[in-house]
Amino acid sequence: MGRRLLILAGWLMVWQIVSLLCHNSILMVGPVETGMAFFQNMMEESFWRTLGTSYARILAGLLAGIICGMGLSAISYRWKLLEEIWQPFMTLIKAIPVASFTVLLLIWWGAPYLSVSICFLVVLPNIYVNALEGLKSTDRKLLEMAEVFRMPWRNRLFYIYRPALKPFLESGLKIAIGMAWKSGVAAEVIGTPDHSIGERLYLSKIYLDTADVLAWTAAAILLSVVTEKLFLWMMGKVWAWEPGCRKPALEKREGEKHLICLRADHINKSFQELAVLSDYSEIFEKNKMYYFQTPSGSGKTTLFRILAGLEQPDNGRVTCEYRVTMMFQEDRLCEDYSAVKNVELVTGDKESAGQALCRLLPKDALDKPVCQLSGGMRRRVALVRAMEAEGTVCLLDEPFTGLDEENRQKAAAYIGEKGRGRAVLIATHENVMEK
Repeated sequence: MGRRLLILAGWLMVWQIVSLLCHNSILMVGPVETGMAFFQNMMEESFWRTLGTSYARILAGLLAGIICGMGLSAISYRWKLLEEIWQPFMTLIKAIPVASFTVLLLIWWGAPYLSVSICFLVVLPNIYVNALEGLKSTDRKLLEMAEVFRMPWRNRLFYIYRPALKPFLESGLKIAIGMAWKSGVAAEVIGTPDHSIGERLYLSKIYLDTADVLAWTAAAILLSVVTEKLFLWMMGKVWAWEPGCRKPALEKREGEKHLICLRADHINKSFQELAVLSDYSEIFEKNKMYYFQTPSGSGKTTLFRILAGLEQPDNGRVTCEYRVTMMFQEDRLCEDYSAVKNVELVTGDKESAGQALCRLLPKDALDKPVCQLSGGMRRRVALVRAMEAEGTVCLLDEPFTGLDEENRQKAAAYIGEKGRGRAVLIATHENVMEK
């Protein structure tokens, strides 16, 4: 902080020296004269009215651009055709000079709403592009996880899409706010609406009052900085907010009293010329555990993905009478959130999530972001998430990876207890359950 103040003081000193050397109050005035003009304006009632009016106009355009940009990005992300439709329009808005927009809108709408419209048109494409890129950057593996667990839309929005949007929106907002103030004040200079910063700049230019020009410029800069800080502070609150998670809706399916809950009939799956599954058939019943202990690369993960509905077989059919839960080969956790929150995302119950995790994790690890946990702890979080979610078919892909002998035995006992009444399919290199 001290270094920044010294640097600022140094630049102000350079500015003052240049103004003294210039010795012409029209061409150049120093920070002293500018400061005097600024404080003189502050003593006038019209100064605050002018700032308030300009701020309201520019803020209105900024907010409208942010809201519309985010709304259109969400729609374009959902429907690819609409993204293609909007792309030429957004490209055109970004390419057209602000001056051209200003003149045209001045002719069409007049001066009062000119700065609002210009700010909107400057902010809209910036927020749209950044928000759309943020949505596209969302981790596809997390989205697959959310699909398997039937995660409610609210949970996905706050805990999967929101972290992906964060860096893009913060960057876009910083640029958009600065551009909004630059273009908004420029529009006011051209349109000269009553009680605006642009009008005062225009009048100062007419009277060759350079000190007043710089004073009003300083006021605009201060408002721009305050706006940016305010928006980033508000966004920080939004990023930090962790609302309660909703419980996935239960689906009533036919045959819920059937013993057979999952059937694979003549499944075939190839990737290019490599046959991974060939005429695979199996019936999976409740209250049983099924082990897949074939070597790596033999198709266990592919089979699990097909059984979970994430992959389609080349031919054959999967019939499932019940809901499926899955522990993936990767952890697929929401990195910025705690172990409890990751389990709560699929159960909707924070208290039960904490109780379940206490069986496999130290208590002091429950509230830490999972990105700070060891690989073995993360694996146990993923296991608890799969077993605590409501589902009669549990697919566990390498559940003991990264666990020492003690934690393997704890995990095996947990699976044995939670697997009662379920069909549990386990892909593993060793059958810990029978030790």
